[in-house]
Amino acid sequence: MQEQIKALKAAFPYTLPVMTGYLFLGMAFGILLNSKGYSFKWAIFMSIIIFAGSMQYVAIELLTVAFDPLNAFFMTLMVNARHLFYGLSLLGKYNEAGKKKLYLMFGLTDETFSILCATETPAEIDKGWFMFFVTFLNHSYWITACALGGILGSLVSFNTKGIDFVMTALFVVIFINQWKSQKHHAPALIGISASVICLLIFGAQNFIIPAMGLILITLGFYRKPFEKEAEKCYLPSNSHSS
Repeated sequence: MQEQIKALKAAFPYTLPVMTGYLFLGMAFGILLNSKGYSFKWAIFMSIIIFAGSMQYVAIELLTVAFDPLNAFFMTLMVNARHLFYGLSLLGKYNEAGKKKLYLMFGLTDETFSILCATETPAEIDKGWFMFFVTFLNHSYWITACALGGILGSLVSFNTKGIDFVMTALFVVIFINQWKSQKHHAPALIGISASVICLLIFGAQNFIIPAMGLILITLGFYRKPFEKEAEKCYLPSNSHSS
């Protein structure tokens, strides 16, 4: 138990910025979901089961139209395709987590990825439990914020026009933070260029998967020049053991 408590205390400070962001994003989701006639219980349920902010916003629209499972599947794949790349880059770290790896894979979000990618586990802290509590705390923040938004939406009337723009703002902030934290910006520029090209060719509704594929091919082609820089972020550190 002492080991888990130490890991929780070590993880908590790193998740505070996420808690602040999730408070507004989650409440916006809860309010928007409530405006469509769904109670805060649905906000909690979706946050526990789905735990994907952008997809939960999309799911609100899917709940208000005729049921189309094939369309829902492809929409989910396009919206969350980036997590395939996140997961691949964290395989080395997650292999050290034992049975906790399953929850870590489920709970991987943009914000959790950023923390785990940019943070070294503090000395004398178990890496697996540290990653677990970073993920668990972020998940807890999201569930709580969505529930609060659903409750608030049922008590106060809101004009929800434009409220779904918060996810776009979040991705912009994440990109800016990642840009500032890295010395070499070639991978980011490749990502932007590939996305713009695919957007022009395939349109706004269908560009995500082709863009991800083009990014993967391009980065694979230039793998060696980027390899040393990428290892600093993705490969597990051997500086301390648990």
